[in-house]
Amino acid sequence: MRAATARALLQCNFTCTALLSPRQSVRSASLWANTAQTQSPDNKPRSPDYIHLKGLTFHGYHGVLPEENLLGQKFVVDATLFVDLLKAGQSDNVHDTVNYAEVYRHIKTVMEGQPHKLLESVAERLASEIMNDYHQVQGLQVHIKKPHVAVTGVVESLGIEITRYRTQS
Repeated sequence: MRAATARALLQCNFTCTALLSPRQSVRSASLWANTAQTQSPDNKPRSPDYIHLKGLTFHGYHGVLPEENLLGQKFVVDATLFVDLLKAGQSDNVHDTVNYAEVYRHIKTVMEGQPHKLLESVAERLASEIMNDYHQVQGLQVHIKKPHVAVTGVVESLGIEITRYRTQS
């Protein structure tokens, strides 16, 4: 029964990742395969766990235009960390999880720090630093929005989103 459930989860994941690039699909399938093999105390496959940081708002100087680098602008960041939270849930000990207050400080330092021309570069730096500093994070998704963009037309925000997974050694 467990093997069938794991296969069903993998099939769903392959179907759901059809819109991703081949590289993203392989990484996603690998992460899901490892997660599907993780068993709960009652020997049922567990779903992946997440830590969410949403609506983090910062004033930064990222952008291609000189005005963006001089005056700065508001950026809104959402981050989702893929972390196994079972041990922390059982122990009630902050050392068994990823401290989201520390991750917030990491994000704040990058967003308010050295300017980058592209949001893609900012997101890559965030992803790289978080994955390097928190071994429990198996993957993450970072969404950076610019709510006040100088474009013709009405927009809520413009931005980018990346998803990265830890590579298997």
